[in-house]
Amino acid sequence: MSLPFTALADPTRRRILDLLRRRPHLAGEIGEALGLSQPGASKHLRVLREAGLVRVRREAQRRWYELDPAPLAEMDAWLAPYRRTWRESLDALERHLDEGRGPEEEP
Repeated sequence: MSLPFTALADPTRRRILDLLRRRPHLAGEIGEALGLSQPGASKHLRVLREAGLVRVRREAQRRWYELDPAPLAEMDAWLAPYRRTWRESLDALERHLDEGRGPEEEP
């Protein structure tokens, strides 16, 4: 699972996934949409493909890139206990702040 996290550390790759979340794109479309050179777009797409976050569908000379949600689902499952911890901590903070508020300060 470390490859997807490593791939997503780069903001350009996150922007590519944002594009692919909507629909598949050609490599040239991705580069154009993000202001990347063809070699730059290809480099980022290769990293995302190796991390399993995108897959390529060949159609004659064209390569369509699309999101593969499976690694994201694995990451989401791994993050679930941390979200619970954050939520519990924020709930405790909210209770603490509410206890310090007098009746005249209620929203």
